[in-house]
Amino acid sequence: MSDCKIPFTCELCDKQSSCQLDHIEHNKWAIAQRMKEITYKIVVISNKGGVGKSTVTTNLGVTLALKGYKVGVADADIHGPNIPMMLGVEGQRLKGTEEGILPLEVLPNLKIASLSFLIEDPALPIIWRDAAKWDFLCELMGSICWGKLDYLLVDLPPGTGNEAISIIELIGKVDGSVIVTTPQDVVLLDVKKSVYFSRDSNVPVIGVVENMSDLVCPHCKGHIEVFKTGGGEKICKELGLTFLGKIPLDPEVTKKCDDGEAFVTAFPDSEGAKAFSEISKKCEVFVRKQTEENTEIREYREVPFLGKVPVDPNFVE
Repeated sequence: MSDCKIPFTCELCDKQSSCQLDHIEHNKWAIAQRMKEITYKIVVISNKGGVGKSTVTTNLGVTLALKGYKVGVADADIHGPNIPMMLGVEGQRLKGTEEGILPLEVLPNLKIASLSFLIEDPALPIIWRDAAKWDFLCELMGSICWGKLDYLLVDLPPGTGNEAISIIELIGKVDGSVIVTTPQDVVLLDVKKSVYFSRDSNVPVIGVVENMSDLVCPHCKGHIEVFKTGGGEKICKELGLTFLGKIPLDPEVTKKCDDGEAFVTAFPDSEGAKAFSEISKKCEVFVRKQTEENTEIREYREVPFLGKVPVDPNFVE
């Protein structure tokens, strides 16, 4: 346990350079205090870029918030922090308090934090070594005042490298991962890497989302296969995973992201919005079931000791 009780991580402390205490231990402690207030923590991952991972994270977060859950979205994609733009808050700044940094509230039940809020020009590249990335991820998890949340969604960068490993290590217990893919075979190969990464990291795989599944014709409403379809279901059957659903390839999704509005709020009756609603339900069921199973195991292991029964010599032959 840390001897320092400052509620945020050392990177924000003005005494960091002169402090003789163990900074690593304090950061772990500060992050653990934040994570205690969050019921479920879910990471959204893909081993390949360009599959719409941030789009899925954004719309899944908004969907859960619209259901009444308190949701936080942590944009951990350091080199491509696009979630603020997708929610129309690019260029905003976060405010510091005595308790840490306040996330930006974009809906009554939705808070977000991103590196995009902390840099002067979002168009400039982030040229950081791993040490600097680690410091930022510590701040994202331990200095942001997430408060009490039902769900924290973490948008991880593509791949299975340092950032993804660090986030999972910092959170401590991740309740599940949502893996995003598109239907092409070349992308589906990368799904296996994400699955193995989750399992090796002791993160339960909630399931796979097939994004850009097919195109809904704006005129006849028929379905047109652009990048094929069904690959997500196929890989789930092969690996014994849950298929969470298909997100159709809809030009309005891209348009609304560029306009800074979540697709599910702009078109609540669309096939895409309905798909996100079903995906969110499956995530809810999965994490609740995981918690119930873990509670049962813990209760089984923690059988109380009721006392000793003395041996009466008269009962021994």
